[in-house]
Amino acid sequence: MVVKRHLAAATAVFVALGAGAGLAVAQEASQSPVQTTAPSVAPQPAPAQEPAVQTIPGMPPVINPANLYSETAPDHIAPEVAQDPARVYVPNLRSNDVSVIDPATSTVVDRFPVGKSPQHVVPSWDLRTLWVTNNAEGTTDGSLTPIDARTGKPGPAVAVDDPYNMYFTPDGKSAIVVAEARKRLDFRDPHTMALQQSVETPDCKGVNHADFSIDGRYAIFTCEFGGHLVKVDTVNKTVLGYLKLSSGGMPQDILISPNGKTFYVADMMADGVFMVDGDSFKEIGFIPTGIGTHGLYPSRDSTKMYVANRGSHKIHGKPHSKAGGVSVIDFATNKIVANWPIPEGGSPDMGNVSADGKTLWLSGRFDDVVYQINTEDGSMKKIPVGAEPHGLTVWPQPGRYSIGHTGILR
Repeated sequence: MVVKRHLAAATAVFVALGAGAGLAVAQEASQSPVQTTAPSVAPQPAPAQEPAVQTIPGMPPVINPANLYSETAPDHIAPEVAQDPARVYVPNLRSNDVSVIDPATSTVVDRFPVGKSPQHVVPSWDLRTLWVTNNAEGTTDGSLTPIDARTGKPGPAVAVDDPYNMYFTPDGKSAIVVAEARKRLDFRDPHTMALQQSVETPDCKGVNHADFSIDGRYAIFTCEFGGHLVKVDTVNKTVLGYLKLSSGGMPQDILISPNGKTFYVADMMADGVFMVDGDSFKEIGFIPTGIGTHGLYPSRDSTKMYVANRGSHKIHGKPHSKAGGVSVIDFATNKIVANWPIPEGGSPDMGNVSADGKTLWLSGRFDDVVYQINTEDGSMKKIPVGAEPHGLTVWPQPGRYSIGHTGILR
Protein backbone atom coordinates (compact mmCIF):
# COMPACT_ATOMS: atom_id res chain seq x y z
CA MET A 1 0.00 0.00 0.00
CA VAL A 2 2.91 2.37 0.79
CA VAL A 3 4.46 1.68 -2.64
CA LYS A 4 1.18 2.44 -4.36
CA ARG A 5 0.92 5.74 -2.49
CA HIS A 6 4.49 6.63 -3.45
CA LEU A 7 3.86 5.99 -7.15
CA ALA A 8 0.53 7.78 -7.05
CA ALA A 9 2.27 10.86 -5.69
CA ALA A 10 4.82 10.69 -8.48
CA THR A 11 2.04 10.41 -11.06
CA ALA A 12 0.36 13.49 -9.62
CA VAL A 13 3.58 15.45 -9.95
CA PHE A 14 3.88 14.17 -13.52
CA VAL A 15 0.49 15.61 -14.36
CA ALA A 16 1.19 18.90 -12.61
CA LEU A 17 4.65 19.51 -14.08
CA GLY A 18 4.19 18.21 -17.61
CA ALA A 19 5.50 15.15 -19.48
CA GLY A 20 9.26 15.90 -19.41
CA ALA A 21 9.70 17.02 -15.82
CA GLY A 22 7.09 14.61 -14.53
CA LEU A 23 8.78 11.60 -16.17
CA ALA A 24 12.10 12.43 -14.50
CA VAL A 25 10.46 12.68 -11.11
CA ALA A 26 8.57 9.42 -11.64
CA GLN A 27 11.77 7.58 -12.63
CA GLU A 28 13.61 8.93 -9.60
CA ALA A 29 10.77 7.84 -7.38
CA SER A 30 10.79 4.28 -8.76
CA GLN A 31 14.56 3.91 -8.06
CA SER A 32 14.51 5.32 -4.54
CA PRO A 33 14.14 3.17 -1.42
CA VAL A 34 10.59 2.21 -0.55
CA GLN A 35 9.23 4.01 2.49
CA THR A 36 7.98 1.71 5.19
CA THR A 37 5.88 4.34 6.95
CA ALA A 38 3.73 7.19 5.69
CA PRO A 39 5.23 10.69 6.11
CA SER A 40 3.99 12.61 9.14
CA VAL A 41 1.73 15.45 7.98
CA ALA A 42 -0.16 17.69 10.40
CA PRO A 43 -3.89 17.78 9.64
CA GLN A 44 -5.00 21.08 8.07
CA PRO A 45 -8.22 22.66 9.39
CA ALA A 46 -10.93 23.19 6.82
CA PRO A 47 -11.57 26.83 5.94
CA ALA A 48 -14.19 28.39 8.18
CA GLN A 49 -17.52 28.76 6.43
CA GLU A 50 -20.70 30.48 7.49
CA PRO A 51 -23.56 27.99 7.90
CA ALA A 52 -26.28 28.11 5.28
CA VAL A 53 -29.18 30.37 6.18
CA GLN A 54 -32.58 28.68 6.51
CA THR A 55 -34.82 31.35 5.04
CA ILE A 56 -38.59 31.62 5.13
CA PRO A 57 -40.41 29.77 2.29
CA GLY A 58 -40.45 31.73 -0.96
CA MET A 59 -37.56 34.01 -0.04
CA PRO A 60 -34.61 33.91 -2.46
CA PRO A 61 -31.63 32.09 -0.91
CA VAL A 62 -28.86 33.96 0.87
CA ILE A 63 -25.93 33.41 -1.49
CA ASN A 64 -23.24 34.49 0.95
CA PRO A 65 -24.15 34.21 4.66
CA ALA A 66 -21.21 36.48 5.50
CA ASN A 67 -22.57 39.21 3.23
CA LEU A 68 -26.29 39.45 2.57
CA TYR A 69 -25.56 42.37 0.20
CA SER A 70 -23.36 40.21 -2.06
CA GLU A 71 -25.86 40.34 -4.91
CA THR A 72 -26.00 44.15 -4.92
CA ALA A 73 -22.46 44.65 -6.22
CA PRO A 74 -22.19 46.72 -9.44
CA ASP A 75 -21.77 43.64 -11.65
CA HIS A 76 -25.03 42.07 -10.41
CA ILE A 77 -27.53 44.31 -12.12
CA ALA A 78 -30.20 42.27 -13.92
CA PRO A 79 -30.30 42.73 -17.73
CA GLU A 80 -33.95 43.83 -17.75
CA VAL A 81 -33.35 46.34 -14.95
CA ALA A 82 -30.24 47.70 -16.67
CA GLN A 83 -32.50 48.83 -19.54
CA ASP A 84 -34.43 51.20 -17.26
CA PRO A 85 -33.42 54.85 -17.65
CA ALA A 86 -30.82 56.02 -15.13
CA ARG A 87 -32.66 58.52 -12.96
CA VAL A 88 -32.88 59.87 -9.41
CA TYR A 89 -36.50 60.22 -8.25
CA VAL A 90 -36.99 62.89 -5.58
CA PRO A 91 -40.31 63.25 -3.68
CA ASN A 92 -40.85 66.86 -2.63
CA LEU A 93 -42.91 66.84 0.56
CA ARG A 94 -44.20 70.42 0.47
CA SER A 95 -44.63 70.96 -3.27
CA ASN A 96 -46.47 67.61 -3.69
CA ASP A 97 -44.47 66.49 -6.71
CA VAL A 98 -41.50 64.41 -7.83
CA SER A 99 -38.36 65.86 -9.38
CA VAL A 100 -36.48 63.55 -11.77
CA ILE A 101 -32.72 64.01 -12.09
CA ASP A 102 -30.53 62.69 -14.92
CA PRO A 103 -27.37 61.65 -13.02
CA ALA A 104 -25.25 61.94 -16.18
CA THR A 105 -25.94 65.68 -16.44
CA SER A 106 -26.84 66.46 -12.81
CA THR A 107 -29.95 68.29 -14.00
CA VAL A 108 -33.69 67.97 -13.39
CA VAL A 109 -35.19 66.56 -16.60
CA ASP A 110 -38.77 65.98 -15.46
CA ARG A 111 -41.20 66.93 -12.71
CA PHE A 112 -44.72 65.65 -12.15
CA PRO A 113 -47.42 66.08 -9.49
CA VAL A 114 -48.34 63.25 -7.12
CA GLY A 115 -50.53 63.03 -4.01
CA LYS A 116 -50.26 65.18 -0.91
CA SER A 117 -47.07 64.98 1.20
CA PRO A 118 -44.96 62.49 -0.78
CA GLN A 119 -42.46 60.97 1.65
CA HIS A 120 -40.50 58.22 -0.13
CA VAL A 121 -40.01 56.62 -3.55
CA VAL A 122 -39.98 52.86 -2.96
CA PRO A 123 -38.86 50.20 -5.49
CA SER A 124 -41.19 47.19 -5.54
CA TRP A 125 -40.05 43.68 -4.61
CA ASP A 126 -40.01 42.65 -8.31
CA LEU A 127 -38.10 45.85 -9.29
CA ARG A 128 -40.65 46.89 -11.92
CA THR A 129 -42.54 49.67 -10.13
CA LEU A 130 -41.39 52.65 -8.11
CA TRP A 131 -44.09 53.59 -5.58
CA VAL A 132 -44.42 57.16 -4.27
CA THR A 133 -45.82 57.10 -0.73
CA ASN A 134 -48.15 60.10 -0.33
CA ASN A 135 -49.28 60.00 3.28
CA ALA A 136 -51.34 63.23 3.11
CA GLU A 137 -50.24 64.53 6.50
CA GLY A 138 -53.20 65.41 8.69
CA THR A 139 -55.84 64.03 6.28
CA THR A 140 -57.27 60.68 5.18
CA ASP A 141 -56.39 61.17 1.50
CA GLY A 142 -53.28 58.97 1.44
CA SER A 143 -52.25 57.30 -1.80
CA LEU A 144 -49.52 55.45 -3.65
CA THR A 145 -48.42 56.74 -7.06
CA PRO A 146 -46.84 54.06 -9.27
CA ILE A 147 -43.95 55.04 -11.54
CA ASP A 148 -43.14 52.71 -14.44
CA ALA A 149 -39.45 51.91 -13.97
CA ARG A 150 -39.02 51.41 -17.73
CA THR A 151 -40.48 54.76 -18.82
CA GLY A 152 -40.04 56.86 -15.71
CA LYS A 153 -43.63 58.05 -16.00
CA PRO A 154 -46.33 57.97 -13.27
CA GLY A 155 -49.61 56.07 -13.44
CA PRO A 156 -52.97 56.50 -11.65
CA ALA A 157 -52.68 56.71 -7.86
CA VAL A 158 -54.01 53.96 -5.57
CA ALA A 159 -55.87 55.10 -2.46
CA VAL A 160 -54.10 53.78 0.67
CA ASP A 161 -54.46 54.98 4.26
CA ASP A 162 -51.47 56.87 5.70
CA PRO A 163 -48.57 55.41 3.65
CA TYR A 164 -45.63 57.18 5.28
CA ASN A 165 -43.22 54.49 4.14
CA MET A 166 -43.39 51.04 2.58
CA TYR A 167 -41.47 47.76 2.72
CA PHE A 168 -41.84 44.30 1.18
CA THR A 169 -41.55 40.99 2.99
CA PRO A 170 -38.46 39.14 1.70
CA ASP A 171 -40.64 36.39 0.19
CA GLY A 172 -42.39 39.01 -1.97
CA LYS A 173 -45.85 38.02 -0.74
CA SER A 174 -46.74 41.29 0.96
CA ALA A 175 -46.12 44.99 0.86
CA ILE A 176 -45.98 46.52 4.34
CA VAL A 177 -47.44 50.02 4.36
CA VAL A 178 -46.13 51.85 7.39
CA ALA A 179 -49.11 53.84 8.67
CA GLU A 180 -47.11 56.09 10.97
CA ALA A 181 -49.92 58.26 12.33
CA ARG A 182 -52.07 55.17 13.00
CA LYS A 183 -49.29 53.24 14.82
CA ARG A 184 -50.05 50.37 12.47
CA LEU A 185 -48.47 48.13 9.84
CA ASP A 186 -50.74 47.20 6.95
CA PHE A 187 -49.78 44.04 5.05
CA ARG A 188 -51.08 44.43 1.49
CA ASP A 189 -51.01 42.66 -1.85
CA PRO A 190 -47.69 43.79 -3.40
CA HIS A 191 -49.32 44.57 -6.77
CA THR A 192 -52.92 45.68 -6.15
CA MET A 193 -52.30 46.99 -2.63
CA ALA A 194 -55.47 45.28 -1.39
CA LEU A 195 -55.34 44.90 2.39
CA GLN A 196 -54.33 41.46 3.67
CA GLN A 197 -53.91 42.06 7.39
CA SER A 198 -53.11 44.86 9.83
CA VAL A 199 -50.72 44.65 12.79
CA GLU A 200 -51.22 47.21 15.53
CA THR A 201 -48.09 48.63 17.20
CA PRO A 202 -49.67 50.64 20.04
CA ASP A 203 -46.41 51.30 21.90
CA CYS A 204 -44.58 52.41 18.76
CA LYS A 205 -45.33 56.11 18.42
CA GLY A 206 -44.14 57.29 15.03
CA VAL A 207 -43.41 53.89 13.49
CA ASN A 208 -41.49 54.57 10.30
CA HIS A 209 -38.31 52.73 9.18
CA ALA A 210 -37.39 49.04 9.18
CA ASP A 211 -35.02 46.30 8.13
CA PHE A 212 -35.35 42.51 8.06
CA SER A 213 -33.37 39.68 9.62
CA ILE A 214 -31.08 37.74 7.31
CA ASP A 215 -33.52 34.81 7.22
CA GLY A 216 -36.59 37.04 6.71
CA ARG A 217 -38.36 35.80 9.84
CA TYR A 218 -38.62 39.15 11.59
CA ALA A 219 -38.29 42.86 11.03
CA ILE A 220 -37.30 45.63 13.41
CA PHE A 221 -39.12 48.96 13.04
CA THR A 222 -38.10 52.26 14.61
CA CYS A 223 -40.52 54.31 16.71
CA GLU A 224 -39.48 57.90 16.03
CA PHE A 225 -41.47 59.68 18.71
CA GLY A 226 -41.18 57.14 21.49
CA GLY A 227 -37.50 56.17 21.58
CA HIS A 228 -38.42 52.52 21.04
CA LEU A 229 -37.88 49.76 18.50
CA VAL A 230 -40.54 47.16 17.77
CA LYS A 231 -39.77 43.62 16.59
CA VAL A 232 -42.35 42.03 14.31
CA ASP A 233 -42.76 38.38 13.25
CA THR A 234 -43.14 38.62 9.46
CA VAL A 235 -44.45 35.07 9.08
CA ASN A 236 -47.14 35.08 11.76
CA LYS A 237 -47.62 38.87 11.54
CA THR A 238 -47.43 39.53 15.26
CA VAL A 239 -45.50 41.90 17.53
CA LEU A 240 -42.66 40.08 19.30
CA GLY A 241 -41.65 42.87 21.65
CA TYR A 242 -40.35 46.41 22.20
CA LEU A 243 -36.91 47.74 23.06
CA LYS A 244 -36.37 51.12 24.72
CA LEU A 245 -33.10 52.71 23.60
CA SER A 246 -30.83 53.80 26.43
CA SER A 247 -30.61 57.43 25.32
CA GLY A 248 -31.48 59.75 22.49
CA GLY A 249 -35.12 59.10 21.89
CA MET A 250 -35.70 59.73 18.18
CA PRO A 251 -34.65 56.65 16.16
CA GLN A 252 -34.81 57.09 12.39
CA ASP A 253 -33.37 54.78 9.74
CA ILE A 254 -32.23 51.23 10.51
CA LEU A 255 -29.87 48.94 8.58
CA ILE A 256 -28.70 45.37 9.13
CA SER A 257 -24.98 44.52 8.96
CA PRO A 258 -23.70 42.43 6.02
CA ASN A 259 -23.34 39.34 8.23
CA GLY A 260 -26.89 39.74 9.56
CA LYS A 261 -25.84 39.92 13.21
CA THR A 262 -26.22 43.61 14.03
CA PHE A 263 -28.89 46.21 13.35
CA TYR A 264 -27.64 49.81 13.17
CA VAL A 265 -30.15 52.44 14.30
CA ALA A 266 -29.70 56.14 13.47
CA ASP A 267 -30.96 58.34 16.30
CA MET A 268 -31.52 62.01 15.56
CA MET A 269 -31.41 63.08 19.23
CA ALA A 270 -28.52 60.87 20.30
CA ASP A 271 -26.44 62.16 17.36
CA GLY A 272 -25.19 58.74 16.46
CA VAL A 273 -25.89 55.11 15.66
CA PHE A 274 -27.03 52.49 18.16
CA MET A 275 -26.03 48.86 17.59
CA VAL A 276 -28.63 46.21 18.41
CA ASP A 277 -28.36 42.43 18.39
CA GLY A 278 -31.44 41.48 16.40
CA ASP A 279 -31.90 37.92 17.65
CA SER A 280 -31.61 38.74 21.37
CA PHE A 281 -33.14 42.19 20.78
CA LYS A 282 -30.62 43.95 23.03
CA GLU A 283 -28.63 47.14 22.64
CA ILE A 284 -24.92 46.31 22.31
CA GLY A 285 -23.17 49.57 21.42
CA PHE A 286 -23.23 53.13 20.16
CA ILE A 287 -21.23 55.09 17.56
CA PRO A 288 -21.35 58.91 17.78
CA THR A 289 -21.46 60.42 14.29
CA GLY A 290 -22.93 63.94 14.07
CA ILE A 291 -25.89 66.16 14.89
CA GLY A 292 -29.25 64.84 13.72
CA THR A 293 -28.18 61.35 12.62
CA HIS A 294 -30.77 60.20 10.11
CA GLY A 295 -30.16 57.94 7.07
CA LEU A 296 -28.05 54.76 6.67
CA TYR A 297 -26.83 53.20 3.40
CA PRO A 298 -24.35 50.38 2.62
CA SER A 299 -21.56 50.88 0.10
CA ARG A 300 -21.64 48.77 -3.06
CA ASP A 301 -18.70 46.66 -1.85
CA SER A 302 -20.49 46.09 1.49
CA THR A 303 -17.51 47.27 3.54
CA LYS A 304 -18.82 50.66 4.67
CA MET A 305 -21.98 52.41 5.81
CA TYR A 306 -22.80 56.00 4.86
CA VAL A 307 -24.50 57.94 7.66
CA ALA A 308 -26.42 61.14 6.88
CA ASN A 309 -26.28 63.63 9.76
CA ARG A 310 -29.00 66.21 9.17
CA GLY A 311 -27.28 68.86 11.29
CA SER A 312 -30.33 69.69 13.41
CA HIS A 313 -32.67 68.12 15.94
CA LYS A 314 -35.67 69.89 14.45
CA ILE A 315 -38.19 68.04 12.31
CA HIS A 316 -40.13 71.00 10.90
CA GLY A 317 -39.39 74.40 9.48
CA LYS A 318 -36.17 75.13 7.60
CA PRO A 319 -33.37 74.66 10.13
CA HIS A 320 -30.40 75.16 7.80
CA SER A 321 -27.29 74.08 9.71
CA LYS A 322 -23.55 74.26 9.18
CA ALA A 323 -23.29 70.96 11.05
CA GLY A 324 -24.90 68.85 8.30
CA GLY A 325 -22.70 66.18 6.76
CA VAL A 326 -21.95 62.51 6.16
CA SER A 327 -20.00 60.05 8.32
CA VAL A 328 -18.53 56.85 6.87
CA ILE A 329 -18.38 53.80 9.16
CA ASP A 330 -16.31 50.68 8.49
CA PHE A 331 -18.50 47.61 9.05
CA ALA A 332 -15.58 45.42 10.17
CA THR A 333 -14.40 47.74 12.96
CA ASN A 334 -17.46 49.95 13.59
CA LYS A 335 -15.09 52.91 13.40
CA ILE A 336 -15.60 56.17 11.52
CA VAL A 337 -13.15 56.30 8.62
CA ALA A 338 -14.26 59.57 6.97
CA ASN A 339 -16.35 62.68 7.56
CA TRP A 340 -17.75 64.78 4.71
CA PRO A 341 -19.27 68.10 5.82
CA ILE A 342 -21.73 69.83 3.49
CA PRO A 343 -19.99 72.96 2.15
CA GLU A 344 -21.64 76.02 3.74
CA GLY A 345 -23.92 73.65 5.66
CA GLY A 346 -26.97 71.62 4.74
CA SER A 347 -29.52 69.02 5.79
CA PRO A 348 -28.71 65.56 4.31
CA ASP A 349 -31.62 63.23 4.89
CA MET A 350 -32.57 60.13 2.87
CA GLY A 351 -31.25 58.68 -0.38
CA ASN A 352 -29.19 55.87 -1.84
CA VAL A 353 -26.03 54.87 -3.69
CA SER A 354 -25.61 54.76 -7.46
CA ALA A 355 -25.45 51.39 -9.23
CA ASP A 356 -21.68 51.68 -9.70
CA GLY A 357 -21.15 52.77 -6.09
CA LYS A 358 -19.35 55.96 -7.06
CA THR A 359 -22.04 58.41 -5.96
CA LEU A 360 -24.08 58.83 -2.80
CA TRP A 361 -27.32 60.72 -3.48
CA LEU A 362 -29.04 62.41 -0.52
CA SER A 363 -31.93 64.84 -0.27
CA GLY A 364 -31.20 68.18 1.38
CA ARG A 365 -34.43 68.22 3.34
CA PHE A 366 -34.47 71.81 4.57
CA ASP A 367 -32.43 73.34 1.76
CA ASP A 368 -34.55 72.24 -1.23
CA VAL A 369 -31.59 70.58 -2.94
CA VAL A 370 -30.17 67.14 -3.63
CA TYR A 371 -26.54 66.34 -2.80
CA GLN A 372 -24.53 64.37 -5.37
CA ILE A 373 -21.58 63.09 -3.33
CA ASN A 374 -18.43 61.42 -4.67
CA THR A 375 -17.82 58.32 -2.51
CA GLU A 376 -14.07 58.45 -3.13
CA ASP A 377 -13.37 61.81 -1.55
CA GLY A 378 -16.68 63.29 -0.37
CA SER A 379 -16.71 66.12 -2.90
CA MET A 380 -20.22 67.10 -3.89
CA LYS A 381 -22.64 69.05 -6.07
CA LYS A 382 -25.95 70.61 -5.07
CA ILE A 383 -28.94 70.28 -7.42
CA PRO A 384 -32.02 72.47 -6.77
CA VAL A 385 -35.32 70.53 -6.65
CA GLY A 386 -38.82 71.09 -5.20
CA ALA A 387 -39.90 72.10 -1.71
CA GLU A 388 -38.57 69.85 1.10
CA PRO A 389 -37.18 66.81 -0.72
CA HIS A 390 -37.30 63.63 1.35
CA GLY A 391 -36.83 59.89 0.60
CA LEU A 392 -35.27 59.86 -2.88
CA THR A 393 -34.31 56.70 -4.71
CA VAL A 394 -31.67 56.01 -7.35
CA TRP A 395 -32.61 53.81 -10.28
CA PRO A 396 -31.70 51.31 -11.61
CA GLN A 397 -29.85 49.35 -8.94
CA PRO A 398 -28.15 45.94 -8.81
CA GLY A 399 -29.81 43.15 -6.85
CA ARG A 400 -32.44 40.41 -7.08
CA TYR A 401 -35.31 41.96 -5.09
CA SER A 402 -36.19 45.02 -3.03
CA ILE A 403 -37.30 45.07 0.60
CA GLY A 404 -38.47 48.64 0.14
CA HIS A 405 -37.75 52.07 1.63
CA THR A 406 -35.53 54.06 -0.75
CA GLY A 407 -34.27 50.92 -2.41
CA ILE A 408 -32.66 48.44 -0.03
CA LEU A 409 -31.94 45.52 -2.36
CA ARG A 410 -30.59 42.03 -1.77
